[in-house]
Amino acid sequence: MKVRMASERDIERIHELLSQVAMVHHKGRPDLFKYGQRKYTDEQLKEILKDKKRPIFAAVDEDDRLLGYAFCIFQQHLNDNILTDIKTLYIDDLCVDESLRGAHIGTAIYDAVLDFAREQGCYNVTLNVWSCNESAMRFYQARGLKPQKVGMEVIL
Repeated sequence: MKVRMASERDIERIHELLSQVAMVHHKGRPDLFKYGQRKYTDEQLKEILKDKKRPIFAAVDEDDRLLGYAFCIFQQHLNDNILTDIKTLYIDDLCVDESLRGAHIGTAIYDAVLDFAREQGCYNVTLNVWSCNESAMRFYQARGLKPQKVGMEVIL
């Protein structure tokens, strides 16, 4: 297995994995996440793949078949009134095919993201995780991530 940047040839598998993530979110919060919807169209994915500010990492096997991915976004608040100008790499979505979880693919992707962020001069790597996704929370905590902020709600 290796981790490389995703390309258009990965779109079909990306959609399959995005569907797995969507189902986890739908099962955890059906009040918020629609059943069976796609996060991106093919055209949106093609645009993201071209955007240097939105790198997508792809873990692939020896046949170059996508096993998992990490969608990332560079963030920086230049000249903000209260926030410093640090450069952040935000992990928007990280997924490993559900049939392959536990084989350290997610760790390899996460480590590749960290290495890339360091190379790009980032101060930190951040992400959000839904509290209903307990396995993802355990995965990130095992990698040393700590809460930065907490989103809260009351359902009326």
